[in-house]
Amino acid sequence: MVKMITLEEIKSNEHIKELITHADKALEQIGYTEHGFRHVKIVSKRAGQLLRDLGYDERRIQLAEISGYMHDVGNVVNRRSHAQHSAHIVMNLLPELGMDFGEVLEIASAVGNHHEEEGDVVSDISAALIIADKSDVHRSRVRNPNTVAFDIHDRVNYSARDSKLIVSNNATIELSILIDPDISSVMEYFEIFMARMVEARKAAKFLNKKFELVINGIRLT
Repeated sequence: MVKMITLEEIKSNEHIKELITHADKALEQIGYTEHGFRHVKIVSKRAGQLLRDLGYDERRIQLAEISGYMHDVGNVVNRRSHAQHSAHIVMNLLPELGMDFGEVLEIASAVGNHHEEEGDVVSDISAALIIADKSDVHRSRVRNPNTVAFDIHDRVNYSARDSKLIVSNNATIELSILIDPDISSVMEYFEIFMARMVEARKAAKFLNKKFELVINGIRLT
């Protein structure tokens, strides 16, 4: 029987909980920033809110939220091609829960294209997921502050004291980040995140919006 699967059902599913837990443990072992429940909850919420702010219908919003929650489960297989691994897991697991197969494909397509090195913007859900994922830059993602001195990814994340997405009335999606310049420079941010910002710009364009980055109150367009 086809069911209207909700985000709460996804969150309460024991297999999905285990996937997120083990995927994050695998990334911890190879030195990556946090990709666990904190991250997926933020990406899920931001992806849904982005479509809500843009006036999309409630089911599209819910599918974006589910995509955000499941987008990194493929890290349990391997970090390389993790987006595609995530999509395969989605296509195997969600039909077992009774989800409409068309909705499964929407989620799998968005999840499989969310990584900037391997994907493209293919739908409104995909665009929302990409922007939400790239927006999560924050010091709480750094597992060990002792690595900040020699790891640029940890340093940039640790310098970010706040980050938020704002949909303005002038057709702009804004990512606003507060960076501590005593920890990392704006230049270092661009050094590691330029490809992600380019992909976020493409995603915003798909949604008929302009993407703008604001760092410490300075607008970079």
